[in-house]
Amino acid sequence: MLTLEQAAKRFGETRALHPIDLTVSPGRTLVVIGPSGCGKSTLLGLMNGLVVPDSGRVCFAGAPLTAETVTAARRRMGYVIQEGGLFPHLTAADNVTLMARVLGWEQARIGTRLEELRQLTHFPAAGLARFPGELSGGQLQRVGLMRALMLDPDVLLLDEPLGALDPLIRFDLQEDLREIFTRLAKTVVMVTHDLGEAAFFADSIVLMREGAIVQQGTLANLSERPADPFVTRFFEAQRGHWAEGGAAP
Repeated sequence: MLTLEQAAKRFGETRALHPIDLTVSPGRTLVVIGPSGCGKSTLLGLMNGLVVPDSGRVCFAGAPLTAETVTAARRRMGYVIQEGGLFPHLTAADNVTLMARVLGWEQARIGTRLEELRQLTHFPAAGLARFPGELSGGQLQRVGLMRALMLDPDVLLLDEPLGALDPLIRFDLQEDLREIFTRLAKTVVMVTHDLGEAAFFADSIVLMREGAIVQQGTLANLSERPADPFVTRFFEAQRGHWAEGGAAP
């Protein structure tokens, strides 16, 4: 579904990503994890064309992402960021349906899709008429998720979507998100710094450090067969969290 071929990126004198090769399999959940500043968000930016590689290339559904193809490709990708990234002057419903209205969907189709997503994300009907400033953190993330799913994308890209939430709300959203991923069978790439969250969601985990991939595999692969001492240190630093995540139902 997504392929990076020796994709690299610098910002001025800073090397954000060393040349990276990575394949994201259709219908699976890939979680990208690592310490702050390791290049996780830059990697996600490459996947949706918000960041252009200095060298190498990114392919979506077998075709390279270029200036000519990126707009059409983005319409097949849903993108969720921390705290939703919603327009404050639009209601929740208008935020969710914005792209559908831009693309000229009929109102009946928009209404049907909005209700499907509201039920899917367990969002209260009364909340659709509220503005982002009137919503809780968990509700903001549900609106962000509905917006990302509005056009029924092939891929969901999530950048630390639960990082700013308190533990109880985060737990509820984790449960709902995993149910949604399973039900919709979407290709998902999620960025997080939390190993427990990675263990809860991932079919495969990519661990990064200083702009490079240290190891990719299942939680068991990384835990039992670390490719680098950094992998072991990272696991030990979060041992309580990933043990809980790995034991989640």
